[in-house]
Amino acid sequence: MTKKYYTVLISLIVALGGFLLGFDSAVISGATPFYKETFGLNSGSMLIGFSVSSLILGSILGNIIAGKMADRLGRRKVLRMTAVLFAVSAIGSAFAPEIISFLVARIIGGLGVGMAILVAPMYIAEIAPRKLRGTLVTFNQLNIVLGISIAYFSNYYFQQNIAGPDLKWRLMLGVETVPAIIYLVLLYVVPRSPRWLIQKGFNDEALGVLKKIHGDTQSEIEFKEISDSLREEKKQEKGSWADVFSSKMKTVLIIGFGIAFFQQITGINAIFYYAPMIFEMAGGGKDAAFIQAAILGVTNVVMTIVAMFLIDSLGRKPLLYIGATGICISLAIVGFSFMNAKYQINESTMKSLMEEVSQNNASSIHVTNLQNLSTLENGQIDNEVTFFKMVKEKVGQETYNSYKETILKHSITINSIWVLIGLILFVASFAISMGPVMWTLLSEIFPNRLRGLAISIMGFWNSIVSFSVATIFPVQLEQMGSTSTYLIYSLFSLISLIFVWKFIPETKGKSLEELEKKLIK
Repeated sequence: MTKKYYTVLISLIVALGGFLLGFDSAVISGATPFYKETFGLNSGSMLIGFSVSSLILGSILGNIIAGKMADRLGRRKVLRMTAVLFAVSAIGSAFAPEIISFLVARIIGGLGVGMAILVAPMYIAEIAPRKLRGTLVTFNQLNIVLGISIAYFSNYYFQQNIAGPDLKWRLMLGVETVPAIIYLVLLYVVPRSPRWLIQKGFNDEALGVLKKIHGDTQSEIEFKEISDSLREEKKQEKGSWADVFSSKMKTVLIIGFGIAFFQQITGINAIFYYAPMIFEMAGGGKDAAFIQAAILGVTNVVMTIVAMFLIDSLGRKPLLYIGATGICISLAIVGFSFMNAKYQINESTMKSLMEEVSQNNASSIHVTNLQNLSTLENGQIDNEVTFFKMVKEKVGQETYNSYKETILKHSITINSIWVLIGLILFVASFAISMGPVMWTLLSEIFPNRLRGLAISIMGFWNSIVSFSVATIFPVQLEQMGSTSTYLIYSLFSLISLIFVWKFIPETKGKSLEELEKKLIK
């Protein structure tokens, strides 16, 4: 095997951590409609939101401990730990007997997510030759979106082939054990990071790894450069929180906190985590909802690849303009589609509803409760929230929790194609702009001495916003309705467009030193 292919192989193996990260983040979207019934969670409750966002809570903790653990134990050992955490989370979630143990298992998976998202690209950057570094590091980001897409297709497979709702969601979450174990095994082929080895005094082993990557002559040069770099780092004064929040950092802090906020407040993780539920709200039924979610996953992969080519040729700011405009328009399309929806129960819808309920072997109590909907016959309702309140009053909370989507499927009249088009445009707009550009900008605007600490602070803030959005999204839909929810996110995107125009500099083609002189005043 040539030195180039060896490095690519090692990078691909490590980047599987990104795949697991993406898979673990998105697989919950298919399981939620089923485990909420197993655990008796009320539709639209905060607990449903927390059961989804608990992964993000775990990832915040993982972010906090990842850097120090990677320095103390080594990048490879931490990556092996993430593989174990993913496997434990998958098994724990799949076999959870009640909601508390389920939440604990998801938080454990979040720890793996938070550690993998930092340590995998760190390892790849340290092992890759400089000519291949940019390309190899993007493997990780590409694998994240690929993992999201595969999770949607995996969910669709189990939706189609497993009859029992309880077994269905457990398999959806448990299947991640397989790639997690494969990842753990493959990591035993991966060498320890040469930079970490030199840092810890394992010079002979470090030189051996560098020879496999660069060859005999170049490895000596690389070894000297890494050693010199580490000595310089020891001489440099480490940046502090006080330095990050000093008055001269005002401009970059506005840019950093702003872009980290707007990346999540427009609802991207709400869409990814609840995609099948959203499509069911448009009356498509479960099968259609799962395949439409898979379409979003494919869109995300394709447009992320497009962004990789455009970010250096077109520039950061134009991509943000395009993305924010697209997000604003797309969410407005979804919001207005739901605004024009009509809800009606009549003799025909009651007949089709009761036929489906009968085919699903509903209990006699649910059947009796659903028959109470006949008292709502022939009254057309324009407001989603009002309709669901009336339905809940007629059928009771338990039946409402179990059959809300089924009732909706038979009673809503909506142009669901526009909902699908809007959400595809939304994901495409995000994937070419806010998704990749935020991290690129954060790596460019902060001075070298403070970059690591500043990016971790911005990442923490970004995760807090993401956690908040994912937690309250089901409550928003239940209390405010789909129209208001999506139009609020559309408004945030409009504000983000103004923010980009007012505060975001174009960093394309400028050295980090140029940017530091311009932004640090």
